[in-house]
Amino acid sequence: MNPEEINKLIPIEGVDTRELYGAQDIYVEQIRSLAPKVKIVARGSSLRVLGAKADVEAFERKMNSLIDYYIKYRHISKEVVAQAFSAGLGDRVEAVSDKDTIVFGNNGIAVRARTVNQRRLVELYENNDLLFAVGPAGSGKTYTAIALAVRALKDRTVRRVILTRPAVEAGEKLGFLPGDMKEKLDPYLQPLYDALNDMIPAAKLQKYIEEGTVQIAPLAYMRGRTLDNAFVILDEAQNTTVAQIKMFLTRMGRNAKFIVTGDVTQIDLPHKSDSGLTRAMETLRGIEGIGIVEFDRRDIVRHHLVKYIVEAFDRRDRLAEETEGRHSDRGGHEEPKRGEGRDADSKRDRDAAQDVAADKG
Repeated sequence: MNPEEINKLIPIEGVDTRELYGAQDIYVEQIRSLAPKVKIVARGSSLRVLGAKADVEAFERKMNSLIDYYIKYRHISKEVVAQAFSAGLGDRVEAVSDKDTIVFGNNGIAVRARTVNQRRLVELYENNDLLFAVGPAGSGKTYTAIALAVRALKDRTVRRVILTRPAVEAGEKLGFLPGDMKEKLDPYLQPLYDALNDMIPAAKLQKYIEEGTVQIAPLAYMRGRTLDNAFVILDEAQNTTVAQIKMFLTRMGRNAKFIVTGDVTQIDLPHKSDSGLTRAMETLRGIEGIGIVEFDRRDIVRHHLVKYIVEAFDRRDRLAEETEGRHSDRGGHEEPKRGEGRDADSKRDRDAAQDVAADKG
């Protein structure tokens, strides 16, 4: 070894080196290309660096800044590595740590709270252990809840994430579907898998599922359990009965966070008044430690037409209720003449569509 060269061991502490080094050491190879004046050997939880003293010390400073960044944000990407070994991460840290970022998903993509009520859900999460997030399809309530769960798992504030929903759509038809219970239920739980796949690499997610760190199961599987050190999300809660949602909420154990999501306009139960979600919100509103966020069409983040579709159907339902109310006020309901029912439905549809078009214009 040249007398001017030094051989230094840099410990990697408080970090999952599999993530820091990247799949097949992709980030280590990138670091080597960005620091050609030193020789780098990655072995387990340490890096051995050989080179001129000034170059090794410069490398150590940059590497430590990258490690500090990863520990703080649980995020690394080729862009972050490049920034660490060029201009430094000082400005970059401020840029990526904006208050709306919940977690960094796959490929370093930031998952952000994009609407007023998504931000409110994130804020209430800090001071409440039980949250209700209700609103129309596409408003991001479940996606935001799952992002919070993934962040808690990455930050190690919980040991496991449990996602559940009632398999109401399946009903008694499950027995006719092929496969074991998991294969029968997976189609009903697919939206939850989709969100997780955006935020956790596929191989790691599979490992989490096999280890039980991430669990996705129908609501019936929650009975009799005590859920300690867990982040638990109940999705599609509008399809629970009062008994089911009470059973679910009383599973809460020590150091647990629960988020209940649902859309009260999409109740699939035989009688809408049986929904446990609406009853639970009425009963628990105002209790300290319980927060409620009510999303609306302004929070819809899918295709821009979804907002107008939801609004059109809402208007149609209101018009139908008003029509029924007028019939009730007249003391009864006359049978419509042939074709009148279809004409009334068509008129309600036209009125709803015209109202939405006026709003859009």
